[in-house]
Amino acid sequence: MGRWFTRAAMMIVALLLGLALRPLASLGEGWRGPLPNLLAGLAFGAVALAAEQLLRARDIWTAAGGALGVLVGGLVGAVVVRVLPEGTAGLEMMALRPFVYLVALYAGGVGGARLAASLGSEDVVALLGKGASAGHSYKILDTSVIIDGRVADVCEAGFLEGTMVVPSFVLRELQFVADSPDALRRARGRKGLEILQKLKKAPFARVLFSQDEIPEIREVDLKLIELARRMKATLLTNDFNLNKVASLRGVEVLNLNDLANAVRPVVLPGESMRVSILKEGKEAGQGVGYLDDGTMIVVDNARSLIGRTADIVVTSVIQTAAGKMFFAKLAGTDPAPAPQPARQAASNSGSTVANAES
Repeated sequence: MGRWFTRAAMMIVALLLGLALRPLASLGEGWRGPLPNLLAGLAFGAVALAAEQLLRARDIWTAAGGALGVLVGGLVGAVVVRVLPEGTAGLEMMALRPFVYLVALYAGGVGGARLAASLGSEDVVALLGKGASAGHSYKILDTSVIIDGRVADVCEAGFLEGTMVVPSFVLRELQFVADSPDALRRARGRKGLEILQKLKKAPFARVLFSQDEIPEIREVDLKLIELARRMKATLLTNDFNLNKVASLRGVEVLNLNDLANAVRPVVLPGESMRVSILKEGKEAGQGVGYLDDGTMIVVDNARSLIGRTADIVVTSVIQTAAGKMFFAKLAGTDPAPAPQPARQAASNSGSTVANAES
């Protein structure tokens, strides 16, 4: 209520100043009446309110775009007024000229602000000489994917192209985690800051720190989605819930966990391999090993080989909610009987825990 009262008071003051100062009187006899100068005061008040709104709710690029739009609109309005016929055409013509100025200023300001907002600060920087090209893409990083750390390795391998965008609110959240009193959270936050430093200095990645705050939205996840929508960017995250919400809102999402599952090697029953037996399984005689990507392999009659490397032959592959799980036997031995349904359920439960640990 207080904000609207202040704006109404500003408009009244602008109207009174237009009536008292008569800024259009120097344009000629027809401009000295009260109506043209009241409209001039109204135009000034409208421009002032638009500037206040831009500076309060938008970033500097949007405000700059609005200011440039007002300037261009004023020039266009001046040209149009020059074209209008001269002479005493009565009250209608006296009111038409300032109305043209008002419409031109408003249209220029709104058009410039919307154009700047749609481009985004990173696009403006690129257009100013950072080397943007047709089809250039942006990847917005969230806190989870930065802390995860694999994004630096994926970029180094050349599987992520374009510009990595780190919003200011994500950087603040990362700094908050790094300053946490909890030792584990503090270590994760510092790891994320180190990953950002690595990305910034690396020749294989291009990193931009966005200053778009989006103050009208409080939740960080919704800020990320809105920023990705404005920049027409891809959201890079490991957060399952953020992934689903962003997809529902039409934002393209890349999930590094999906990438990790996609590049896991395809192993078929009957293939031989060598693995290290690390711990005992859920059932008698079983040993458990892991592939390089963390996939769990349950080996029958391998409990006595814990801590050693063994040659095995894959006997079956089971797809679980946490990923694939392999059953195997020691090379040169007969295959174990097929697991019963209860045994499969227990094994699937064990695979979920094992994959979570990995």
